[in-house]
Amino acid sequence: MSPNAAAVDAIDRLADRAETLAGAWGARARASTTLGQERALLRLFGVSGLDRTGRPLAGAAVDRWLASAHDGLGSGVALPFAMALIEYDLEPQQLAMDVASGAVDLALEAELLREPDRRAIAEAEAARLAGAAIERMDTDRVARRELLDLLGEARRPWLGTTVAEPDLDEALDEVAVLAAAGYDLLRVEVPIGREMADRMQDAGLDVPEWRPRDRSASRPTTSVRHGAARPVSEADALDLAESAPSGSQRALARLRRVADGVAAERRGYVRLAMAIPPLGVPEGAVVASFERVDLVEADPVAEIVAGGVDPDRALADHAFARRLHRRADTLISIGPGPLVVAPDLASGVPSDVATRSGRALALQLVGVALARADGIAAERIVVGAYPSWLVDEAAATARVLAEVVIRRRAFPDHLMRFDEPSEHQEESAAVATWPYLLAAALARAGTKSIVMRRRSHSDPRRAVAESRAAAAIAADVAGVATPGPLSGAAEAHASAMVTAAMATLERLSDLGWRAVVGEPPRRDHGEGALARGAIGGDAVAERTETFDPLRGLDRVG
Repeated sequence: MSPNAAAVDAIDRLADRAETLAGAWGARARASTTLGQERALLRLFGVSGLDRTGRPLAGAAVDRWLASAHDGLGSGVALPFAMALIEYDLEPQQLAMDVASGAVDLALEAELLREPDRRAIAEAEAARLAGAAIERMDTDRVARRELLDLLGEARRPWLGTTVAEPDLDEALDEVAVLAAAGYDLLRVEVPIGREMADRMQDAGLDVPEWRPRDRSASRPTTSVRHGAARPVSEADALDLAESAPSGSQRALARLRRVADGVAAERRGYVRLAMAIPPLGVPEGAVVASFERVDLVEADPVAEIVAGGVDPDRALADHAFARRLHRRADTLISIGPGPLVVAPDLASGVPSDVATRSGRALALQLVGVALARADGIAAERIVVGAYPSWLVDEAAATARVLAEVVIRRRAFPDHLMRFDEPSEHQEESAAVATWPYLLAAALARAGTKSIVMRRRSHSDPRRAVAESRAAAAIAADVAGVATPGPLSGAAEAHASAMVTAAMATLERLSDLGWRAVVGEPPRRDHGEGALARGAIGGDAVAERTETFDPLRGLDRVG
């Protein structure tokens, strides 16, 4: 099953149009900075943990700096911070504490930067700190390659699932069990950051907050972290007493070590993945680079359309993060495209299935084009195979196969990701039919794929075995049958989807983000305030400082 010649030509034209949009938007994004980027820079310089009031230290220091910065966000925190390090002869952690508390005012150091000799000293210090961070990234990148050479690559398609435990203690055991069961990729959800939490609270929304479990009950005396039960040492017990969310940097570092231990036993590398919430993407990229996280879910278009994040903010955050991902050789996962309903709300007429699919495809093409424009190689980008809601539509099998065929033609060098229907679709027939649909779809997508199972499976070994069986059947079918052109319901869906995708890209060219998020609530903030709620739009600015402490990222590592 393959697209006909007309469809191939249409797909190529879609890709060209998406690249044009990405080129214009990406250039602006790379020239901008955000609160998230400035926090990430301090974390790269060595700032971590909390301030004396319990707030994330990097964020508290950046907020205090910005409150007195004469030249605003665009001037950047890097050089004033580096100047203060020299002036006060402090380590980054202590200086950040002093800045956050108000004991040090970086506005005074910013004034010193007007003297050429002082500026040169600050630039050298900032470059030194950034160089140390880049060296750490390079070390982890080399470690990954050496482990892959030693342990061997997992056979494709890779099988993945999400770590369910929100607490580090329990997540350590869960990662060991899942890796031992045969999963190749373990996804960890990162809690929302302080900035996002504050914005949700200001909007009157409930803020999901991680709290450690009550540990008043007696602690277990055995652990299964490395595949077999073993006593917990006194040192382990003391370490475990300091609980943390499983998506924190400290937790990810320990989960990485557990995954490596099980990988050595099973003789196959185990990857870690991070799902990073909006406004936390730059800091998440630092964590991923420092803790050898292999894959991050990073889709700015979904943040804009589904999450209501300001477009300028989302694109700038992701452009910054990709510089780190490129250096660290991190895989980037981009979804199948968000559900776009704003045009339907405006017209009062609901769109058909193929139109909604076409809008999703168009936005996925833009997301991939943005990543490629930022230097991410095609083989490092994972693409969603089809929108999750599609499995509940009429003629779902034909539609899904059409989507897979079109995307494989559009993204021939990319890993394709198949997500099992979520727990929320438990009552749907899609849950029962998904293993069979997966086998049919993999026969068209090939082994260059990732299969993500739900995290609710009580028997992980059985879930892995089922997925391996589906992949084996798909490979057997592909090996003995030559795919023909799309026909019937699949051809009709593919044709209508491609037409809708082109219409969406044309509207994006004409109207900007209004084409997919609707009219803004007000018109006084320009294109950057077009997303519903314009989350984070007040924390992005054009970069006015020409010095780039991270220019070493762009050199060959």
